[in-house]
Amino acid sequence: MWLLEKLLSRVIRQGQLEISDANRRRYLFGTPTEGWPSVALRFTDSKVGNYIARNPRLGAGETFMDGRLVIERGDVMDLATLILGNRPWEKGRNGIDSPSAGEMIGSARRWIEHLNWEGKSKRNVAHHYDLDERLYSLFLDADRQYSCAYFTRPDMGLDEAQEAKKAHIASKLALKPGQKILDIGCGWGGMAIYLNRVADVDVLGITLSEEQLRVARERAAAAGVSDRVRFELIDYRAVEGRFDRIVSVGMFEHVGPPFYRTFFNKCRALLTDDGVMLLHTIGRMEGPGVTDAFTSKYIFPGGYIPALSEVISASEKCKLIATDIETLRLHYALTLEHWYQRTIAAREQIIALYDERFYRMWCFYLAGATTAFRYGALCNHQIQFTRSRYTLPITRDYMRENEIALHSTG
Repeated sequence: MWLLEKLLSRVIRQGQLEISDANRRRYLFGTPTEGWPSVALRFTDSKVGNYIARNPRLGAGETFMDGRLVIERGDVMDLATLILGNRPWEKGRNGIDSPSAGEMIGSARRWIEHLNWEGKSKRNVAHHYDLDERLYSLFLDADRQYSCAYFTRPDMGLDEAQEAKKAHIASKLALKPGQKILDIGCGWGGMAIYLNRVADVDVLGITLSEEQLRVARERAAAAGVSDRVRFELIDYRAVEGRFDRIVSVGMFEHVGPPFYRTFFNKCRALLTDDGVMLLHTIGRMEGPGVTDAFTSKYIFPGGYIPALSEVISASEKCKLIATDIETLRLHYALTLEHWYQRTIAAREQIIALYDERFYRMWCFYLAGATTAFRYGALCNHQIQFTRSRYTLPITRDYMRENEIALHSTG
């Protein structure tokens, strides 16, 4: 416990954390502060403290999931806020989220895990996206957009913000009726169906999730657009043909650094000479990093969040021009807060689908992600690419004009 005590006393200044260990010893960290959480934890056995100290995020996640770390006051979002909120990335780090010894030793292994060959990519995708579709219906918006929404007002509802995200992305694609669009990582089909509806385009959506494929095809059939919006179970490396536009939302995080140039070379080959690509991905405000052990083990095996420098370095070697780059700083934090609150509200349904341990895991995942976007180094990047410098207007005015038109259409 002494090592965890040392770490927490260095981190927590505002707000208060109280821990009772298995021997009923009580530890206090921080000071009560208006607007900050007050959290009380109880450790059920003597090994919890050292287990967390050796690998904070994985250790805290697993002991919380297993009921060995019990939150008796506040909730897991409050706990995450105390830890990350006291040390926002902009003001410098003070150690607890630097790679642990275990993570440093495991970094080479996880680089190998990022070698996402076609078969392995499908298995990694299935781990997360082939979960029971009822789970996603409980916490996502009506269109099942499982990626960062776009809040033109902080008080927007989730469904409205996800509609705004689709319009924001579509505006950057500069769509024209009759164009052929490729949606790489199409999810449950919402983006593809939206683009067809608002822009009269033909869309091929590809996924490696059999569950997403089934739902997407059902939705296209129900909308009466199956002849123009098709979905296939195929890896991006196996796609053939040429497309006027490529859109990829929330998929690049699963490509893995060893395959960035493969990805961009393939996208360039698939684009027509005057084609446009819009890549929406989670990103880092800092340089390259390491996927934390909890996320790698339980949530997104094989996943990696790229630094902007990694994305641009790979794409420029493939002669793709980054014609527009936007950093969304707080939009995913707002999105994740909605998902977290909806998950809390759906506790009984989620436990009925899976069990209490899964529910705790999901809460820990969403709380950690929310605070990482609010206080940590994570953000979202939207990067527009072209093959030719002459493809698009030379100012951004068309994006705003398109967005206004799409809001009136959508």
